[in-house]
Amino acid sequence: MQPSSDPSAWFPVMLRMADAPALVVGGGQVAANKVRLLLGAGAQVHVVSATLCAELRQLADEGAITHKATHARPEDAATLLAPRYRLAYLATDDRGLNSALATLCQDHGIPVCAVDDPEISSFITPAIVSRGAVQIAVSTGGAAPVLARRLRARIEEIMPAGLGRLAAFMQAQRHWLREKLPDPAERRQLWERFLDGMGGHLARQGQTQQARQELDSLLANHTQRGEVWLVGAGPGDPDLLTLAALRLMQDADAVLYDNLVAPGILDYVRRDAERIFVGKSRNKHTLPQEGINAELVRRAQAGQRVLRLKGGDPFIFGRGGEEMETLAASGVPFRIVPGISAANGCASYAGIPLTHRDCAQSCLFMTGHAKADGSITLDWDAVARHNQTVVIYMGLSTLPHICARLTAHGLPPDWPAALVERGTTPDQRVITGTLETLPDLAVQQKASSPALLIIGQVINHRVSPVTV
Repeated sequence: MQPSSDPSAWFPVMLRMADAPALVVGGGQVAANKVRLLLGAGAQVHVVSATLCAELRQLADEGAITHKATHARPEDAATLLAPRYRLAYLATDDRGLNSALATLCQDHGIPVCAVDDPEISSFITPAIVSRGAVQIAVSTGGAAPVLARRLRARIEEIMPAGLGRLAAFMQAQRHWLREKLPDPAERRQLWERFLDGMGGHLARQGQTQQARQELDSLLANHTQRGEVWLVGAGPGDPDLLTLAALRLMQDADAVLYDNLVAPGILDYVRRDAERIFVGKSRNKHTLPQEGINAELVRRAQAGQRVLRLKGGDPFIFGRGGEEMETLAASGVPFRIVPGISAANGCASYAGIPLTHRDCAQSCLFMTGHAKADGSITLDWDAVARHNQTVVIYMGLSTLPHICARLTAHGLPPDWPAALVERGTTPDQRVITGTLETLPDLAVQQKASSPALLIIGQVINHRVSPVTV
């Protein structure tokens, strides 16, 4: 069976190649590029080609590779594939030959890469950034090799040269530190403090003695410390995460999140962190707020670093204030990282200014959540003003009631109103109308949550951004 051509179907792994036999078919510069990578990993490289480029000829003369000076032919499979190769590269300019050899390799259980032809390959080579033991591989699944190389160049710019020394230092400490701290979570916390502090800098500079002293000091004063981080995840686009949020998402032992956190955001959470869904939807709570508060306290008191991840900003209709008060009353250390609010993010991506000197000198945030009887208790006279913008969270289900109350309290039926559905995501949709027409438009266009309601003359100033 041929491998899938879907770029997302490739699984990244690191393959041990020290002293392993590897086959390269082809003698040009493309083949030389692959030989160079294999030799760097310690492989025993066998090249089959009638001719060799200057670089491969020099390597063969030096004995760095073995060379069989012949054209590779599918009918010679018995001798060609006689060694049990760990992998094979096909780098000839004959696609038919590459395809036939790829089939033979797969029949013999040998991973094979036909260069620049992922459809007949069982593995591909990513763009690699290397700093000693630290390696970063960038792959687009063969879909866009130039993009992968461009990303590699960007990573090269920001990776310190001393990362290899740092990795070597940490490797040298692993055995004795495992005996001192058998618990993996405690060791992870200690290493993170080491890396974030002076120790990581000293190790990168090659000052191993001073780095070891720093590690010993951290170990002598180490206590497993639980805490909670109330973090705003923004309105949906992962690019709107703050740097502080991203760092804590990578450090957390457990994450409690709800349904307003976009799925793409969770991809940035540390892979082995425990994930607990505590979402709420209309008339249905997976975990009541009191239960969420108690779970945050319980986990922190057990020594975990707990990420409470909230859509938008945790202090704007996110009940972050209630959770903060519970943590403070329980003596649990906590940090707060604000996020870009749904109002700011969705309005900006929709091209709607929240204030404008010609028509809106203030902006009011409110919730459209209704009581059990369907009513919304607000100071409607204060809301129905001409010189302000009103942004309503959770107002889709009560949209007809909201529009009717605003017109009853003085706003004209043709007052501009808009719904921003799934704001800042690739699926964002903006439905514009008036207080009179928007409820019917929402039904006709099957609007769904999450959706933000914006009311005011600023909508007349909307200009769709070219890019978001």
